Amino acid sequence: MKKLNYLIALARIGHFGRAAEACHISQPAFSSAIQHLEEELGVTLVRRGQRFIGLTPAGERVLLRAQRLAADWESLKQEAAASAGQLAGTLRIGVIPTALTASTFFTQAYRKEYPRIHYKLFSLSAEIIFRKLDAFELDLGFTYLGDPRLQGLHILPLYRENYVLLARRSWEGARLSSMTWLDVAKLPLCLLTPNMHNRQLLDAVFRDAGASPNVVVETDSVLTLYAHVVGAGLFTILPHSLLSTIGTGQELVAMPLHPPSYRQIGLIAPHQKQPSQVQTAAWKIAKTLELQKQFDDLISRFD
Repeated sequence: MKKLNYLIALARIGHFGRAAEACHISQPAFSSAIQHLEEELGVTLVRRGQRFIGLTPAGERVLLRAQRLAADWESLKQEAAASAGQLAGTLRIGVIPTALTASTFFTQAYRKEYPRIHYKLFSLSAEIIFRKLDAFELDLGFTYLGDPRLQGLHILPLYRENYVLLARRSWEGARLSSMTWLDVAKLPLCLLTPNMHNRQLLDAVFRDAGASPNVVVETDSVLTLYAHVVGAGLFTILPHSLLSTIGTGQELVAMPLHPPSYRQIGLIAPHQKQPSQVQTAAWKIAKTLELQKQFDDLISRFD
């Protein structure tokens, strides 16, 4: 398993030195382990040159089996821990940036039930989440539903994302009860970059409204959106679920937008004949969450 994990790391990182560092061994020892694996299997796995070029066709096939074996090995360790009376292990979750707040409600509930679980949360695009689930590099994903790439995955809807305009309370329009997308398009906006799914959804809403938004600042950081509202007096559009991380609303207002635009967020996982104990427990806990009401109630705090 150790040698197979080295192969998985090399394929993921694409560099012998950095892969060795990630596996906490020297590069000569890492390279030697890969060569020994090739000798044991009787095939060439790695295409070599002055640097790592990629895997051979045989290497790609072995990698797929190695990824499955690594997932099964982790599942076996979890089974052993569960038989000893306490579920333990690592849960790897990929989360789209705008759903990171929702993931905290999930980990809080999970930790209360199973305190020995360790979590690795990664802020990733939906595309990378799908790819890493296929490669068994993630156990779960928080992402938008309704994507055709979800076919063949296990899906659990969690809540509907609703967009709000975030502005400083000192803004002259802060007393309005709501705004249209046409009105919002005229404001100086800070939005996520066009390559991000959330921005693409917002652009589609503006197009449907016949508006072209006045985007002053673009960023790939949700925190930067918030900072530019507070510090630079700009405006941004956020899913209402993110309001739980912003505070009490003393400085800010969150204004509903009309017509409302909703997007379904959910939990996804690979369909497996024998999912790990950690995955099974995660799915069970996620079903108990009542995120929609919690997020909907947040808007009233910013009135």
